[in-house]
Amino acid sequence: QVQLVESGGGLVQPGGSLRLSCAASRNIRSSDVMGWYRQAPGKQRELVATITTAGRTGYADSVRGRFTISGDNAANTVYLQMNSLEPEDTAVYYCNRRGPLTGILWGRGTQVTVSS
Repeated sequence: QVQLVESGGGLVQPGGSLRLSCAASRNIRSSDVMGWYRQAPGKQRELVATITTAGRTGYADSVRGRFTISGDNAANTVYLQMNSLEPEDTAVYYCNRRGPLTGILWGRGTQVTVSS
């Protein structure tokens, strides 16, 4: 059973933009927190951004001001708009869902490569 599916990754030049999507197969609960993480080769997986169903958001310092997380509750979908991309943003980006009734769920990841 696939419960989180990421899409939208690809190859872009520095300064370019991408929008990632995460579709949940089950309704997102009001107590859930959705998030995006990323992992580059040789690095630990790190938090990028989070959002609640009420619209509260949080960002890692490295992406604040460049990335925007948003959600569509009716569509059970979370987005990550990435602007002003830098080579340092290159990583596999993972969707995450967690909550007291949900547990912790991960998508399989989507590759983002920023290179000229």
